[in-house]
Amino acid sequence: MEEISLYGAGGKPKWFLQLNPSGTVPVLNINDGKKVIPDSEEILDYISSEDNGITCCYDKNDKILSSKVDTWRKNISEKVIPIGKRAVLGGSKENLFTLLSELEEQVEGPFLCGDSITVADCCAFPFIWRLDQEFGVDGKLKDWLNVCESEKAFKMSIQRAWWWWW
Repeated sequence: MEEISLYGAGGKPKWFLQLNPSGTVPVLNINDGKKVIPDSEEILDYISSEDNGITCCYDKNDKILSSKVDTWRKNISEKVIPIGKRAVLGGSKENLFTLLSELEEQVEGPFLCGDSITVADCCAFPFIWRLDQEFGVDGKLKDWLNVCESEKAFKMSIQRAWWWWW
C-alpha cells in the first residue's frame, strides 16, 4: 500500500499520474501497472469477480445473497454518498438520519448481508465509518461498525488523519 498526498506543495507524484492520469484514489495496481483499476467500485468488482484468482468470502452463486449485496452497494452509491456528503459539508442532516434509520433495518448482522464479509461491507464501511465519526451512528449500524473495526482488513483502511475527506 502506498499513500498518496492528495494536496500539498508537491502534489501527486509523477509516477502516480502516469499510472492513473485522472489522479483519483484508490488505485489497484496489478503486476506493476499491467492492469490498473482506478475506482473503488471497479476494484470491488474485480476482487469479487470469478476469474481473478481471489477467493471471495461468500457464495457468488447464491442469488439471494448476491441480490442483497447489489442492493447495499446501490444504496451506498446512490443514497449514502450524496446525502452523507451534503450533511458533512453543512447541509441538512434530517435526510441522512432518515436514511440511516432505513438502512439499519436492512442490517442482517453481524455483517450487512449475514454471517460473512461481502463486498457490500467493503463498499459501505468507509462511508458509514465517516458518518459515525461526524455524527455518530447507533443500533445495528454501530454494532456492524464495531465488528468491522475488529477485522484487520477494515482496520487497515481507517485513516483518521483524513477527517475532512468525502
